[in-house]
Amino acid sequence: MPPLKPPPERAVPSGRLSRLGQFGRLAGGVAGGMIAEGARRLAEGERPSVRGMLMTPGNFARLADRLSHLRGAAMKLGQMISMDAGDMLPRELSQLMAGLRERANHMPPQQLQKVLAREWGADWRRRFKRFEPTPMAAASIGQVHRAIALDGRDLAIKVQYPGVRDSIDADIDNVATLLRVSGLLPKELDIAPLLEEAKHQLAEEADYRREGEQMTHYGALLADEADYVVPRLDAEFSTGQVLAMDYLAGEPIESLVDAPKDERDRVMTALLSLVLRELFEFGVMQTDPNFANYRYQSDSGRLVLLDFGAARSVLSETSAAYRRLIEAALAGDRTEVRAAALAAGFVGEGAVARHGERIDAMIDVVLAKLNQPGPFDFGDRGFVELLREPGTAVASDSAAWHVPPAAILFVQRKISGTALLAARLRAEVDVRALVAAQLGEGIAA
Repeated sequence: MPPLKPPPERAVPSGRLSRLGQFGRLAGGVAGGMIAEGARRLAEGERPSVRGMLMTPGNFARLADRLSHLRGAAMKLGQMISMDAGDMLPRELSQLMAGLRERANHMPPQQLQKVLAREWGADWRRRFKRFEPTPMAAASIGQVHRAIALDGRDLAIKVQYPGVRDSIDADIDNVATLLRVSGLLPKELDIAPLLEEAKHQLAEEADYRREGEQMTHYGALLADEADYVVPRLDAEFSTGQVLAMDYLAGEPIESLVDAPKDERDRVMTALLSLVLRELFEFGVMQTDPNFANYRYQSDSGRLVLLDFGAARSVLSETSAAYRRLIEAALAGDRTEVRAAALAAGFVGEGAVARHGERIDAMIDVVLAKLNQPGPFDFGDRGFVELLREPGTAVASDSAAWHVPPAAILFVQRKISGTALLAARLRAEVDVRALVAAQLGEGIAA
């Protein structure tokens, strides 16, 4: 597989025609790669399939490179795919998509200057003692710079890439088309409602005024909590496409992988507790589980929470659905777990009717793992392999395909992403005690 190169400076295509041209270049490059791969296989005496010619490391690299260049919704979808469906994708594609989480190109200085002059005025530099021209982070929708204001305020300033907000709908439609053509997205699966919801959420993420309000709301919710710290909004420098906040030092959350076990366990207990409070107490959840949204302050032991663009309300019926599912799971009641999963839309009636025994077997594996005595060992992934065979059999049956409601999907994305981080840190957490503290009676700790 071609190695990933460090992200260079690359101007963000901001106009509709220029972005469409990038997708055209990607399609042309992929087609050329298919022709070359087909010729190679024919020369070796093979009968090449369309899928085999398409799914090559070279084409995967072209896809990741072009999405990194486009940024915006195109890249965001690639990141979401890597976290939500990584186990379902070919390993090479999953790895390259995962690389998108750290691989965004940043704007060249001329383009950055143009954006900030539009938002702050041509003489904006006079408002700072120092403004670092090289971003300390670059992601799908914007890049973050450190700056010192004239009065000494130490700030982190997120600058949105030009054209991102206006390109969301077209980018999502274009990526969906690429996935359809590649065969990664089955033709029989109706994802139109999910695509519309994704467009809505990404439009909210591109509204930095809204994100500032959500950040302030979370700061108020967690103001008296010793485990978390949220940056404060800096209203002077914030606009619809620039978000300014306190700079909070911290190390990447993944750096805890080498920390003492009790520290890893404590941090993940705090994060999982926060997810439960979002779901059952706050009524709002930051639904993007990207690891870059968390930093860790080793001196204070606090978690820095970042990026609130994906914060969204949690419907009361969604909370009720999870309550029913969790209570059934911790009671070890397979029949009620299946009924709760079906009622919430986690699985479809077709899957239960055609693969009831396999689904029950998968539920039994999860229940056995969840109800083992002692803390839940997220680092023990042996049960995942036990789920793979029945899960693959169900997924390969087009009559069993089902898209859960968007409200469930976004919440589940946060839960799954947090569990993935716990697995990365090999943490052990008393999940039953956390749930009992949140849901109260009916849960035995």
